[in-house]
Amino acid sequence: MGLYAELKERGFIAQTSNDEAVEKLLDGKPITFYNGFDPTADSLTCGHLVPVMGLSFMQRAGHRPIVLVGGGTGIVGDPTDKSEMRKLLSDEDIKRNCDGMKAQLSSFLDFGEGKAIMVNNAEWLLELSYIPFIREYGVHFTVNKMLSADVYKKRYESGLTFFEFNYMIMQAYDFLELYRRHGCVLQAGGNDQWSNILAGADLIRRVEKDAGAECLTFPLLLTSEGKKMGKSQKGAVWLDPARTSPYEFYQYWRNTSDADVFKFMKMFTFLPLEQIKELEGSSQNINNAKEILAFEATSVVHGAVEAEKAKLAAKALFGGGGLEGSVPETALLESELEAGINIILLLEKAGLIKSRSEGRKLVEQGGIKLNGQKVESIDKTVTASDFDKDVAMIQKGKKVFHAIKLAH
Repeated sequence: MGLYAELKERGFIAQTSNDEAVEKLLDGKPITFYNGFDPTADSLTCGHLVPVMGLSFMQRAGHRPIVLVGGGTGIVGDPTDKSEMRKLLSDEDIKRNCDGMKAQLSSFLDFGEGKAIMVNNAEWLLELSYIPFIREYGVHFTVNKMLSADVYKKRYESGLTFFEFNYMIMQAYDFLELYRRHGCVLQAGGNDQWSNILAGADLIRRVEKDAGAECLTFPLLLTSEGKKMGKSQKGAVWLDPARTSPYEFYQYWRNTSDADVFKFMKMFTFLPLEQIKELEGSSQNINNAKEILAFEATSVVHGAVEAEKAKLAAKALFGGGGLEGSVPETALLESELEAGINIILLLEKAGLIKSRSEGRKLVEQGGIKLNGQKVESIDKTVTASDFDKDVAMIQKGKKVFHAIKLAH
């Protein structure tokens, strides 16, 4: 199976500029391609895993990725799907966010000599002289065509600034610059960037006569429940372990709905398609498939060691084994247990509730368990007898677990 067919089978390709041309590029000799990331935060989320995994599969097939960090375009901000102007980032914010993303992307791609490269478009965008730039490249963009693009429609109705209007031209210029500097002939990106990506390929064809430039987009995934990929009850699922622990990350995938398990397994693991099809076609327990997905996805992001620790921690919650420090935890002094501590106060101390009224409501609705047993009353007092080997486990709802550890 060729790379193009495998990417289609795994669900990575939403649109292409030309199916035959893109297939020829991907299944032919090694090429250079790129995907851009705007530095809106210092960590990527699970929502970024679609393009990141797509890049990784393409590199494994022999192609060279360019990861473009939008230090220049990030100053302007992408107006795509925004009802109002995005908050402008300071130079310090952009640098911090770029550095954070660089570290995370290095876990997915090989940046060794002659391999993937990482560039920041601030290198050329911030050096441009406005009049010469617009005179040379602005003539290739018509206002009516730009306003018809999906990226501007919503913002046009609420008030699109000229500042933001420059975004498409700058992103298109990125592709041209990478074509000239590195021979980049393919741009990839999220499907919401379709108009911007097409503009880049078109600019190359206009400026560099007879040059070939193609593009493809990755899908923007929703779960079968209609939720945005990479969102949990607590918010975004981050790749940064300081924001989303490896255990919580594992649990996110472990709690995937039955309808999404094999779709996600194709996209977010490196398991061979043949093996995934066997799992899907067998009478194997769906929960076992979820454990495989959770372990493999966690291994990709955090490494096999952390994945194994998260797996053991999950099993420990339901019947023995060491927690290995993988479950989020809160320390509790023995002195705080002398007279016992109310369950609501303990939930508050652990940061599991925003208010005591929320805690009371959770308990009354049966949403809190202590060591696997439902807490029946808001007057429940937690004492030393509730701790086994200095640990008590709180479960909030079906998916959130928190260890309370006694500090001697």
